Amino acid sequence: MASLLPQRAAAARRRLLLLPPPPPGPAAARRGSWALPAALVRRGGLVGGRWVETPAAFPVLDPASGEELGRVADCGAAEARAAVRAAHEAGAAWGRLPAKERSLHLRRWYELMVENKEELAGIITAENGKPLKEAQGEILYSASFLEWFAEEARRVYGDVIPASAKDRRILVLKQPVGVAAIITPWNFPSAMITRKVGAALAAGCTVVVKPAEDTPLSALALGELANQAGIPAGVYNVVPCSRQQTPAVGEVLCTDPLVAKISFTGSTATGKILLKHAAGTVKRVSMELGGHAPFIVFDSANVDRAVAGALASKYRNSGQTCVCTNRFLVQKGIHDKFVEKFAKAIERELHVGSGFDAKTTQGPLINEKAVEKVERHINDAVSQGASIVTGGKRHSLGKNFFEPTLLSNVTTKMLCTQEETFGPLAPVIKFETEAEAIAIANAADVGLAGYFYSQDPAQIWRVAEQLEVGMVGVNEGIVSSVESPFGGVKQSGLGREGSKYGIDEYLEIKYVCFGGL
Repeated sequence: MASLLPQRAAAARRRLLLLPPPPPGPAAARRGSWALPAALVRRGGLVGGRWVETPAAFPVLDPASGEELGRVADCGAAEARAAVRAAHEAGAAWGRLPAKERSLHLRRWYELMVENKEELAGIITAENGKPLKEAQGEILYSASFLEWFAEEARRVYGDVIPASAKDRRILVLKQPVGVAAIITPWNFPSAMITRKVGAALAAGCTVVVKPAEDTPLSALALGELANQAGIPAGVYNVVPCSRQQTPAVGEVLCTDPLVAKISFTGSTATGKILLKHAAGTVKRVSMELGGHAPFIVFDSANVDRAVAGALASKYRNSGQTCVCTNRFLVQKGIHDKFVEKFAKAIERELHVGSGFDAKTTQGPLINEKAVEKVERHINDAVSQGASIVTGGKRHSLGKNFFEPTLLSNVTTKMLCTQEETFGPLAPVIKFETEAEAIAIANAADVGLAGYFYSQDPAQIWRVAEQLEVGMVGVNEGIVSSVESPFGGVKQSGLGREGSKYGIDEYLEIKYVCFGGL
């Protein structure tokens, strides 16, 4: 049997899994000599350990050029149901494995990610557009969740509680919830999967992943590495689908009685729809939804450090992250100095271009719809009196490229301070008092991340405690790490990911009363 495996794998690759090389033209030219890695690129769904074809396929596009990278199986409701059944059938054996064995599987998956980090990063840059250096950082960040939860798998502890009756013993067990549906976004197409899946598999759950239609190749590459790591068939399933099939697939994942848990990262509006679907079978739900992060700079702040933090917080991934700063609030005493230095830093340090160009720090936005939203926010602000300090228009490289933009004279009545832009736009609001800044920051109905710069210890404690967000960066522009609990308050979501708390989202507590002793 073992001797047949290489032959079957080779036949499968010849049959359906390898994408053809990219056609010549602007996309190939911009990628230079880099090509999609045939050993990792798959275009079938992954169901029960097998790569499956579908009658239809949908295109995956290079956001830098708009050209097609390849076509991927367009899974529908039938494939989603099959994946759920496969996960359910694999669940009992996976959940009964000793935690050490699950840990070893996750550890091997982590090692394979690190060994293939360059190829995985290239896939991200090709389908997402982010600079290759950022993509490489994402892969290491992504792999770190598999490493972390490989270790946490062996730390799922129960409890013994003293009973009030002498002939009883009270035990508390923690057990996997069951099949988890994992629905992920395009902006971190690898890390958003492993942050969820690592915790789920460590807990003993099996998963069905529905990746974003813009970036399915990363999820499928992870599936190939999961197979290579020896993760049993049915434990990790992937159902890629087009935008047209997404509602049907999402409904199956949220309503099928065999699914016990839903984990979703995406917009608040979509999260509300999924919650309604999940209510019918009362599923466990964790959600990381929209953000509208404030970045407050007080008069006592070190302006140079604040500018460096602002640059990192705002323009990473061209402003397309849920924890990116969306509103800059700068106190009156240092406002002009901050804006001047921020503008110079943007012009000096940010370079728009193809993600495969070594000097690029700002790749394309994911699609033209994203660009149009940035334009709409700028036009609305300017019409109400805002000033464009730098940037403000599409870049000459192509329709999905936009100049890093800084606005001053911004008010809270403008769209860019009321909605999440998800693009390279930094609006600056001038404020006078700490209380005013807190009121503006907390006016949003979401609360994922918030940042502020101050050198006043008393103020640091006050503001950190008063900001209505799930994560606070104090004199820091980037707060994400594998050891830290990631999540928000208000309409920014439910539950936490990463850290020692992340695995709890995939565990049920069972109370056992042992009597007659």
